[in-house]
Amino acid sequence: MSDNHPIVEQANNLAGRLVEWRRHFHQHPELSFQEFGTSRFVADVLREMDGMEVETGVGIETGVVGTLTSGDGPAIALRADMDALPITEENRTGYSSKNKGVMHACGHDAHTSILLGAASILSDHFKKGELKGTVKFIFQPAEESTDANGLSGSPYMVRAGAYDQAEAALALHVCPWLPVGNVQISDGYSMANVDVFEVKIYGSGGHGAYPELGTDSIWMLGPVMQALYGITARRVSALDAAVISIGQIHAGTASNIIPTEAVIQGTIRSYTPEVRDFLASEIKKALSIVEHLGGTFSLNIQRGEPALKNHPAINQWITQAITKTYPGMGITRRPFGLGGEDFGYVTEKIPGSMFFLGCAPLDGGQRDLHTPIFDLDEACLPIGTVILAQTAGMFLKKKTKLQIDQNLEVEMLGT
Repeated sequence: MSDNHPIVEQANNLAGRLVEWRRHFHQHPELSFQEFGTSRFVADVLREMDGMEVETGVGIETGVVGTLTSGDGPAIALRADMDALPITEENRTGYSSKNKGVMHACGHDAHTSILLGAASILSDHFKKGELKGTVKFIFQPAEESTDANGLSGSPYMVRAGAYDQAEAALALHVCPWLPVGNVQISDGYSMANVDVFEVKIYGSGGHGAYPELGTDSIWMLGPVMQALYGITARRVSALDAAVISIGQIHAGTASNIIPTEAVIQGTIRSYTPEVRDFLASEIKKALSIVEHLGGTFSLNIQRGEPALKNHPAINQWITQAITKTYPGMGITRRPFGLGGEDFGYVTEKIPGSMFFLGCAPLDGGQRDLHTPIFDLDEACLPIGTVILAQTAGMFLKKKTKLQIDQNLEVEMLGT
């Protein structure tokens, strides 16, 4: 990869601060809706940048938005998530988590640091008069969890108007299955709709010695489980992304009591709205077997974040930014899987895209997301910074209004 492009040199010069920021966040992780120290730190760093307008408490108390603007012109939003996970870190490093039971096991510390780096570089270009338009830097709390309303941080910031000016939005996620110097990009649906369901099966219960005298909610679980798992195996096309997984079963209080109630909880994952609706209707049909066995049931499906839908035109901007700044970078093109990502609320509103940034540690170990040993090669930090800043700069320098279905020629930063 080249280090000769001016914006790459800027990011490399920032590498020390990027690592410093990332390690600070990693040592002081905070759970969803509790990112008070993180948001204060972010706001303080943003205020040091020339021309940066800083808003706090956007959407929810810990939401932060920085804005660079010259007034008229195109507008783009860059987003990073800030929260950590309820995981006890097992890594033994000089920057391990100091908050017992809380860890940045999904790389949000890196996302936040990278976005601060992009803000710093773009601030310099605005100061020099090289860019016209608006860039909004969205530092979003609570990507990992939801509140009592079933909402994560993204919909609150969307509703608060954080993205209202933006014609496009861009985000990244670190990727431990790819080495540094590689990215993964995908057009269209790339991460899943996330829905949670709870089923309650009711029978009459009874004495364990006399099952013939009542109806057994646990016995009914057998055919119900087969029917639920059969939906994605036999009712959905193999070409459609769809998963139904059961994560919890609760029933009974004693070995000799047939319980009156059995509870199943699970998750539903899909890409398209059509498959999402179909799975919900099929689950209800599958449960009707309970009524033929003498029981009744209730079903509650809680809809979570929508699928991440990456716009091909935004991906073209990202790809062009990469090929100009890092011509040797490896680009993998495939969806990211059926994990959830609340940036989907943003791509539901405006054209947007998220790309995955290779970060596999040099020790060759398997450091998967959401594990106690997750870590990354910090050489990815300036690379992510370059891609965000370069793409935003290209977007602002475009010669005509964004035409979503066209591959526009663009002027590059530093040329």
